[in-house]
Amino acid sequence: MNEAVHISIYILVMAGVTYLIRMLPFVLFRKKIKNRFIRSLLYYLPYAVLSAMVIPDVFSSTGSVLTAAVGLAVACLLAFLDRSLIIVALGASAAAYLTGLIINFI
Repeated sequence: MNEAVHISIYILVMAGVTYLIRMLPFVLFRKKIKNRFIRSLLYYLPYAVLSAMVIPDVFSSTGSVLTAAVGLAVACLLAFLDRSLIIVALGASAAAYLTGLIINFI
């Protein structure tokens, strides 16, 4: 088989798996979930997965662990203070940038 057929098969398999993952909860859980533990788990799971995917990249994004840690600390502080997402992102970026400038100046 040529390469175009292989790529087409890969795309179809990925589309099927993606559709299956999204469709399966609707088929399996027809009634409202009443268990408090499972509802809590399903509520917090996306945040935990997103954090697990993002946090390692934060420390390798700036080239310096110190600037990344300062940016992360500022982001956490601003998020804790209920600031908007754009303010958190801009504040963290500015803090990491300024910390890098200070490190290079010293």
